[in-house]
Amino acid sequence: MGPCPARRIERAGGRPLTVSPLPADWADTLPRVRGRLTRDAALGGLTWFRVGGPAEVLFRPADSEDLAQFLAALPAEIPVTVIGVGSNLLVRDGGVPGVVVRMAGPFAAIAVDGITVTAGAGALDLTVAMTAMEAGIAGLEFLSGVPGTVGGALRMNAGAFGGEIKDVTLSAEAVDRQGVSHVLDLAALGFSYRHCAVPEDFIFTRAVLRGQAGDTQAIATRMAEIRSAREASQPLHVRTGGSTFANPEGHKAWELIDRAGCRGLRIGGAQVSEKHCNFLINTGDATAADVEALGEEVRRRVRETSGIELRWEIRRIGIEENKA
Repeated sequence: MGPCPARRIERAGGRPLTVSPLPADWADTLPRVRGRLTRDAALGGLTWFRVGGPAEVLFRPADSEDLAQFLAALPAEIPVTVIGVGSNLLVRDGGVPGVVVRMAGPFAAIAVDGITVTAGAGALDLTVAMTAMEAGIAGLEFLSGVPGTVGGALRMNAGAFGGEIKDVTLSAEAVDRQGVSHVLDLAALGFSYRHCAVPEDFIFTRAVLRGQAGDTQAIATRMAEIRSAREASQPLHVRTGGSTFANPEGHKAWELIDRAGCRGLRIGGAQVSEKHCNFLINTGDATAADVEALGEEVRRRVRETSGIELRWEIRRIGIEENKA
C-alpha cells in the first residue's frame, strides 16, 4: 500500500450547522482520503424533497477501501450518517452533525454473470432492473418501481409491485463503523417488512442479486406495465420523498390516511398528495419542518380515527433548526 494522500477538505460556503454537539475543531483533523471531503455541504439539493440543512462534513469515498480506511481512523465519537440519492430521505433544517457519507458514483458499478447481478450500493434500482432486462434476467423487474439505490433498498428491504429486495438477494457486503468489511448472507441480513437486521452503523457497499433466465421482451413488457402503473397512481414529477409510511399489517397506509381526511392537507409549503395520499410533497417553499410536521399531523389523525399508529418509512436525519 502506498503513502496516504493529503487530506482534501473543501469549504462549500453554505450555511453552517445550527448546533453541533462536537468540539469546534473536530473537522480540522479528519483522516486522509482519496475521495472528497467538504465542510458545511448543502444537502437539500441532494434529496428529492429539496429541503434541509447542511452536512457538517460530506465525504464522497473513492472506493470501499477509501471508506474503510477513513472509518477506521475516524474518532469513535464522530457520528456517521449514510445517504444515497436522497429519494426516501428527509434532512432536517438544522443540518446533520458529524460526517455524512454519500454513496454515489464509485459505488454505482453493475456486473452480470449468468443470472447473477452484482451491484454497487450506489447503483440506481432502476438501472439494475434495466441491466437485468438487457441480460435476459427475470425477477428483478420490480426494482424499476423502487426509487433510490441498492444500498437504500437493502437497508429497508425495499419493495414494490409484488417484489422485495429480500426475494433476489444472495449476499451483501458492508463496512462497519470501525472500518471492518463484512460479507453478509441472506440469513445475516435478517430481512422483514421494510427492515433489515444489520446494525445501523454498517454501510452497505454492494450486493449480489439473482434472478432467473427470462425473455427480454417479456421482461421489458413487465417493466413498462410497472412504469405505467406508477405514472397513473403516484406523483412522480414533483418534490417528494416517495412512500411516506409503511403499510400496517392488514392495512394500506394510503387508505387509512384518506379515511382520516388528510388528502390534500397542507402545513406551510408541504402537502399531502391529492393523487396518492401516502406521498408528501414540497409544493415549492416547504421547509423540512413543514414536511415533518405534516407527517406527524397525518399520524395523529390516523391514530384518532382508526387507532392505528403509522410508522415512518421515510428516513429522517439531522437536527431541527435552533435545537441541539
